[in-house]
Amino acid sequence: MSTFNVIVAISITGGGVVTGLLFAFSNFVMQALDDLPHEQGMFAMQRINEKIINPIFLTMFLGTPLLCLGIVITTVTELNAAGYILLLVGALGYLIGPFAITMVFNVPLNNRLANVAPSDAPEAWPNYRKTWQRWNHVRTYIGIFSVAMLAIGLAVKNGA
Repeated sequence: MSTFNVIVAISITGGGVVTGLLFAFSNFVMQALDDLPHEQGMFAMQRINEKIINPIFLTMFLGTPLLCLGIVITTVTELNAAGYILLLVGALGYLIGPFAITMVFNVPLNNRLANVAPSDAPEAWPNYRKTWQRWNHVRTYIGIFSVAMLAIGLAVKNGA
């Protein structure tokens, strides 16, 4: 197996793990937090935002876009090769969706939420949850599409 195939396979794995996490939040985590009193839901999300900053998550979250950047650089010069346009679309999608949307929208929202006092939860939590969830849905759907494009691109590249 070529080094490039390994990079794509690891990107699919990392992208799948991160996108799966985002999917869980879209599918049920935020709904469960929203079922709690505002102060408790907000407190739980504040703790999640603290605990997610750990070596395993950061390796997946930061490593996958680096690998996707390598895929973009490799594929952009070989667009006529079988599967490369799909790999390019998948890698760019991942960079735009799960990575960029997270950094531009969700992380700043999380940082603001970290400073909200429990007494402000009745106003702050519903506003945060609505906006955060909207961007989470967008990055989740783009992530699902991106991982699929990377997988299909790898299969086409290898003649499957």
